[in-house]
Amino acid sequence: MNEIYLGIDLGATFIKVGCFDSKLNLLAKTSALTEAEKQPKVIIDNIAEATEQAVAKAGFSINDVSAIGLGCPGPAKYSVGIIEAAPNFPTFKNTPLRQMLSDRLSGKTIVLENDANVACFGEFVAGAGKGVKDMVFFTLGTGIGGGIVSEGKLLRGSGGNAAELGHIIICPDGRLCNCGQKGCAEAYASASNTAKRATEAIEAGEKSTLKKVLDEKGQITCKDVYDHLKAGDELAKKITDETAEALAVLCINVLHTTEPQRIVFAGGMIAAGDILLNRIKDYFNEQIWKLKKETVEICFATLGEDAGIIGSAALAAETPV
Repeated sequence: MNEIYLGIDLGATFIKVGCFDSKLNLLAKTSALTEAEKQPKVIIDNIAEATEQAVAKAGFSINDVSAIGLGCPGPAKYSVGIIEAAPNFPTFKNTPLRQMLSDRLSGKTIVLENDANVACFGEFVAGAGKGVKDMVFFTLGTGIGGGIVSEGKLLRGSGGNAAELGHIIICPDGRLCNCGQKGCAEAYASASNTAKRATEAIEAGEKSTLKKVLDEKGQITCKDVYDHLKAGDELAKKITDETAEALAVLCINVLHTTEPQRIVFAGGMIAAGDILLNRIKDYFNEQIWKLKKETVEICFATLGEDAGIIGSAALAAETPV
């Protein structure tokens, strides 16, 4: 019988589940509300119910499943399946998520991994990273998540929390990041901080067509900034150039650390399109060393919201049971 694998992407708002065969063909998928503010047992019940629905939708039962991959936020002790804390899950405190979910799902093997890592691995096996052995992945949203594949394997680190790439410091003693460090790439170049820097500039008196948006809506989004860039606003150009430069510096740092063949950007911010990607490449080419010509490809992800379920299922399939 063809082996069946499940991939779960645990987000703060939605749980997404995909049922796959051994060749990672998607057989069925479902989603459900997470209810992240509730106790771990409620959240785990929600995961289990969504999982059972996906399996049933594909025409199988949980007993037919070989293994389950689960991507979730950290920090965590992934090797032992314990979530130490999670910013959007206030009740997760040293929660044995892997064991609790396995118990709820008839003792099935659960492979627990960081949510950015599973999205990275999804793009690696089935998306923008297909065909290479070394890849770096960034997801641009509220923060900047990251993942690194080296010689075909995820780089996990001694405690399983490697590749926190958004917290590479690019400006010592710079902007305060939510993590507590100063000068993190995330503090400059995430979608939320791109919008925040534009807001700060307007509040400091800089002229911009974005002021009308701020006055009418009470806030500016990253999409607003890029929309006004396309309309020719000078402040929007300044802010987005700074974002692109910060991301280019981040690319240079990881290139010199892991020498990937491909650097892949994902997340809601890539909806800005070539106007973002081309500026990252421009700054990268301006600032990279001239000792040798670099051949790394910088591109956008291709799997969209399915990257997490594909990556977690792929990790489950490659992990010995």
